[in-house]
Amino acid sequence: MRILAGGTLVTPEGLRRGDLALDGGRIAGLAAHIEPGPGDEVEDVRGCWVFPGFIDAHTHLQCWTGMDWTADSFETGTRAAACGGTTCVVDYATADRGVTMDEALAEWHRRAESGAGCTANYGFHMAISEWGDDSAEQMRRMREAGVSSFKTYLAYDHLRLTDAETLRCLETVRDLDAVLCVHCENGDVVNELQRQVLERGVTGPEGHPLSRPAEAEADAVSRLLYLAQIAGARVNVVHLSTELGLLAVRAARARGQRGVFVETCPQYLTLDETRYLEGGEDGFAGAKYVMSPPLRAASDVRALRGAVLSGEVDSIATDHCSFNLAGQKERGKPELGGDFTKIPNGGPGIEHRPAVVATTFAGELGPRELCRLMSEGPARVFGLWPERGRLAVGAAADVCVWDPSARWVISAATQHQNVDYTPWEGFEAHGRAHLVYVGGELVARDGEPTGATPGQYVAR
Repeated sequence: MRILAGGTLVTPEGLRRGDLALDGGRIAGLAAHIEPGPGDEVEDVRGCWVFPGFIDAHTHLQCWTGMDWTADSFETGTRAAACGGTTCVVDYATADRGVTMDEALAEWHRRAESGAGCTANYGFHMAISEWGDDSAEQMRRMREAGVSSFKTYLAYDHLRLTDAETLRCLETVRDLDAVLCVHCENGDVVNELQRQVLERGVTGPEGHPLSRPAEAEADAVSRLLYLAQIAGARVNVVHLSTELGLLAVRAARARGQRGVFVETCPQYLTLDETRYLEGGEDGFAGAKYVMSPPLRAASDVRALRGAVLSGEVDSIATDHCSFNLAGQKERGKPELGGDFTKIPNGGPGIEHRPAVVATTFAGELGPRELCRLMSEGPARVFGLWPERGRLAVGAAADVCVWDPSARWVISAATQHQNVDYTPWEGFEAHGRAHLVYVGGELVARDGEPTGATPGQYVAR
């Protein structure tokens, strides 16, 4: 048995000083003091916060996006996640057109089981890119396989469904007591604005946000929520990035709509659209921030931070979708015949989310609020609760011991994400994952992996 002694336990009932015992992959005890027996291991964690392991419910690992493979595999991505304090990820398996959901799920299991193993646990959402007569039955089989959430897109021609198809999907989600995650941008508007921006001769990374305005997100958020209201289904607005989109969520909640969940990401809480003007040595550094939705205005950052503080955001995830600047994102360079539409969309964050959020909200969010946003919230929304997302006897022994006094600097040179940059280069972090356990095994200490790979599939 492992005993974590003297820490501040972050429990659903509040904070309490005491000991936590891990045994056989489960939490075996919480008490003011747990007397160790012969052979028990004791870690002194005084001065630390003891969290249920953090959950990142929005990742894209070992994924072909239509342009390239992401830089992080399940092996490297879950290792990096664990080094930052995340003990479980929920990744987006994708049934591309012509591929059944059963085939997609089998393929994502194969990818996760390849390599040297996963450090953190993993589950899957199922993304649906086409709708047919048997789609509802395929979704039922996914539900039986432990996939309790699905995803559709309102943008990207090779992925998006029509409104009618989205409605039918939502009705099936309702009947399965599942959740639908939706990428909310008006795809027709984005396509047209991309054409117009390129026609004006804007080809660099600065063209990306010009072609995906806040209104395109807000329109899609509003449309989704009305469709969900018609169907009576639960939905999760993923990677919310704008104040206008937030206003659409508030309008739905104000009219009494239930089952409306909101996710945002660290990049939309800390970075703004001025990053696209970064030049760097080759004038192309802004490509690091080409992700969809794009970084927004400073006023959007302020609005979303306010929504986090007021409890309107249910979870903070990463949308980790890593591509190297060299050899991948640089294919959008105009001198190579590219433009901003040729830059693979996505950015890294799976390792640094807890530190960035804890630091940037220092003095505003305490450990209970951090737990709600990065552990309890996603566990409740995505069917991982009560086994995960809480410290309680019988819950999974996935634990992050957080040292709030640690000071360190985020850098690509020292990160474990398999990518050549980080959006938070030079960021001084206040607090760090000191000890991270997955299934009761120590997988990371002070930001470094131990080499243990106990991660396994989590049916939800």
